[in-house]
Amino acid sequence: MRRSDKEIKDKETIKLILKEAQVCRIALCDDNKPYIVPMSFGFADNNLYLHSATEGLKIDIIHKNNNICFEVDIKNELVKSESACNWGMKYYSIVGFGKAQFIENYDEKKNALDIIMQKYTENDNESFEYSKTALNKTTVIKVEVTKLTGKKSGY
Repeated sequence: MRRSDKEIKDKETIKLILKEAQVCRIALCDDNKPYIVPMSFGFADNNLYLHSATEGLKIDIIHKNNNICFEVDIKNELVKSESACNWGMKYYSIVGFGKAQFIENYDEKKNALDIIMQKYTENDNESFEYSKTALNKTTVIKVEVTKLTGKKSGY
């Protein structure tokens, strides 16, 4: 990272940012063309979990190229100044990289969906019920994270 003064190295702080963030943007690449999409997500044991419909552009791209970059951010705030060159943003952000794989096993898929649901309901150990029909209509993606970088500005 160019600005080491903005780097977040503390793993617990990185986990807190991932817990607080509401949206994860995943970046994919298809034949040298970038594609980015915002998604709901869960994070546990150094894995990012995503869910999706069974068809669509991101699914097609991941089948061809499973390299993923992702970004989350929190506490975004515009910082105004009298000089245009001194405007800025306050934020905490995480950028990560990893390899995506599709989860096919019923129990693993349910566990991954529970991780996502627990994030948004804030019930860390709750288990949820999913019909077989719903699970069959849902694609669950596990991203094995290979690198995480945290950054803060203005805090």
